[in-house]
Amino acid sequence: MEDQEMQLKVKRVTDKFTESMYVLANEPSVALYRLQEHVRRSLPELVQHKTDMQSWEEQSQGAIYSVEYACSAVKSMTNSSLYFKSIDGLLRQAISMKEQINNSQGRSLSDVPPSPSSPVPAPHPPSTSSRSLDGSVQGKGPWTQEC
Repeated sequence: MEDQEMQLKVKRVTDKFTESMYVLANEPSVALYRLQEHVRRSLPELVQHKTDMQSWEEQSQGAIYSVEYACSAVKSMTNSSLYFKSIDGLLRQAISMKEQINNSQGRSLSDVPPSPSSPVPAPHPPSTSSRSLDGSVQGKGPWTQEC
């Protein structure tokens, strides 16, 4: 009986040992299989996130470029105020010279009597506004000032 009992105990121990060896032998392959399943399920979502991020990066780079370009345009516009002041002064000089020419022509025309064959129209004083093709009246530009 003891012999039979001993054989039963040995059988149980060897079965447990065999089962443990089988689990240990197959455990890495099960872990790798689970890892492969996880990668297969999550990889498409990760790829989609990556393409979304690349698209957002391109859009933000375009927006950054546009903002930098607009900032440089504004800076160059503020630096151009010197040129506008110079243009304003030159326009004022041209207007005063034109008025002087018109006044001198008006005096010289009034000194000489007009011939009966060719009537000369009276000179018109220069106007600060003009009429455009659509009929609206346009005044001086925003950079000019009243004298």
